[in-house]
Amino acid sequence: MAFSLSSIPKRIHKTFANLRTGIVLLILVVIASAMGTFVLQRPATDAEKLAQAYSPNTLRWLDRVMLTDVFHSWWFLTLLGLVSLSIVLVSLDRFPNAWRFYARPYRKTDWHFRAALPHKVELPIKNAEDGLNAAERALKKLGWPVDRVAYKNEPSLYSERHRVSVMAVYIVHASLLLIFAGGIIDGAFGYSGFLALHKGQTDNVIELRSGGKKQLPFAVKCYAAGQDNYADGSPKKWWSKLAVVQDGKEIESKEIVVNDPLVYRGLRFYQSSYWLDNHTVDSLQIAWVAKDGKETPLQLHMNQPVALDSDATVSLMDYIPDAFVRDGQVFKKSDDIENLAFGLEVKNRATAEVSKVWLLPAQGIVLGEENLNYQFKNPASAQDIALAAVTGLEVSHEPGQWLVWTGVLLMCAGLGVAFYMVHMRLWIVAIPDAKGKLVLWIGGQANKNRDRFEQKFNDVVEGIRIELESASLTPQSARREQPELTLAGVK
Repeated sequence: MAFSLSSIPKRIHKTFANLRTGIVLLILVVIASAMGTFVLQRPATDAEKLAQAYSPNTLRWLDRVMLTDVFHSWWFLTLLGLVSLSIVLVSLDRFPNAWRFYARPYRKTDWHFRAALPHKVELPIKNAEDGLNAAERALKKLGWPVDRVAYKNEPSLYSERHRVSVMAVYIVHASLLLIFAGGIIDGAFGYSGFLALHKGQTDNVIELRSGGKKQLPFAVKCYAAGQDNYADGSPKKWWSKLAVVQDGKEIESKEIVVNDPLVYRGLRFYQSSYWLDNHTVDSLQIAWVAKDGKETPLQLHMNQPVALDSDATVSLMDYIPDAFVRDGQVFKKSDDIENLAFGLEVKNRATAEVSKVWLLPAQGIVLGEENLNYQFKNPASAQDIALAAVTGLEVSHEPGQWLVWTGVLLMCAGLGVAFYMVHMRLWIVAIPDAKGKLVLWIGGQANKNRDRFEQKFNDVVEGIRIELESASLTPQSARREQPELTLAGVK
C-alpha cells in the first residue's frame, strides 16, 4: 500500500481515537503520577533533604529526566495533553450513537424485538384498551413514568427510568478533561516559592523553588508568630498572624496554621516552618541604676527608644551573637551564639548627644557607661533574651485548581450515576398469543445490574396482575386457574 502525506492526519486520528490508545496513555499518566509521589519533589523538598535522600549521581539523573519535578515537566504535561486528545476523539466518535439512543429511545414492539427480549411475561386479558389502562395505573402507582405509543395500529405503553445513566461515561470523560486541563495550566503557569518574615516585617518578594525571585502584586505582613508545645516540650503546632497589605492598606488578615492557609487573589500562603533567628533580637530584659542607686527593670525592643527619665532615652540598636573586645571596641567573631553582645544608645534629650554602651553578659562586663549618669546591668539569665521569631511560608499559585476541583466533583457525580443508576425500560402491548388468545405482553430490559432489574420487573408484573384482577379484566378461566407468572414461552 502506497504511503502518502495526506494519510498522516487520518492515521493520527485513527490511533488516538482508539480506546486502547487512551487506556495505555491513562496508565502512563497514573505511573508518572505515582513516580511524582514516591520521588521527592523539588518544589516541596529542601535541597538538603534531597542531598540526604539521594547520592549526587542519582540526583543528577533524576534532575535530568525531571523526576524531581514531575508535575511541571514538559513530558508529563505532553502526556496529559495526549490523553486529553484521545478522550476527545474517542468521545466524538462514539457520542453520536449514544446521543441517538438517549434522545430517541426505541419504543417499538414488533415481533422481532419481542422475541429477542430476555425478560418478558404474558398475562391474559379480555380487552386490549382496558388491559393497557390497568397496566398504566399500576405503573403510575409504582412510580414509573408512562408514555402511550402507537405502532402499526398496535397501541402500547413505554416506560423507562434513569435514562441519564446512558451519558454517565461522557460525564466522566468531561471530568477527566477538566482535571487534566487544570494540571496543564498549573504546570505551565503555576509557581511555588518561599517567604520568611520576622515579627512586624512586611514583604512582597518570594524566592521561587525553581530559582530566582518573584515580586507579588501585594505585600504580606507578619504581626506575630509562635510555636505551641505539648506537655513534654515537643512542638504541637506553628501559627502566624498575617495580613495582606496593598497600596498601604490592610485588605485581609488571618491567623494561619499548618493546612489552613491564607488565600488571596489565587495565592496560598501555607505555614511551613518556624524558627528563632540567632541574628536578631526581639526583646531584651535588663535593669538600670540611677544616680540615687535606685534599680529599675527595663525591657527593650530593637530600634524602639525607651525613656530612662526626663533627661535621656535608651534604645537597643545592635546585636552580635559572637563578639570579642579589642582596644575597648566590640567586634564580631562569628555567626555562632557564643559570646553575646548588645549595643545600646543613650541619647540626652537636651543636648542630643548620643553615647554607645555595650553589654557583654557572657563576660560580665559593660563598656561605655563611664561618662554617664546611669549604670546598666547585664541580662540575669537566658530567659531575659528573646530572639526574633521567624515564620516560614510556602507560597503557591495554582491557577488550574478550580478546574481540577470542578473535575473531581463532576467525576463523583458521573461515577455515582454510572454505578448507582440503572437504565431500566419497559414495553407493554396487547397482542394475541400463540393460541390466538388476547394477552398483555410485558417486556423489560436493563443496561446493567440484571438481578436488581429482575426484582423490579417482577414487582411491576405483580402490580399489573393485581390491577387486572381488581378491575375484573382477567378472563374467568384464567382467574380460576391462578397461573404463575412465567417468561413467555415457558409454561
